[in-house]
Amino acid sequence: MCLAVPGKIISITGDDPLTRAGEIDFGGLVKRINLAFVPEAEIGDYAVVHAGVAISLIDAKEAGKIFEYIKEIGQQQKGGD
Repeated sequence: MCLAVPGKIISITGDDPLTRAGEIDFGGLVKRINLAFVPEAEIGDYAVVHAGVAISLIDAKEAGKIFEYIKEIGQQQKGGD
């Protein structure tokens, strides 16, 4: 099973379309991610990331929904509802 997770782009480096990268914040964990598949990405955008590569962009509202789902899953695994 594969999982793609959203994160907020906080910086972008590089001009080469294949090696352009961004630092993406996943709720406090910041990782360097390849942005080759989302050339339109800008600082402040939310990107869906899989295996170190941003595969698409989503709006802040949709990212918020996904963060809530992830939070619910975590609570269920801890013995919550």
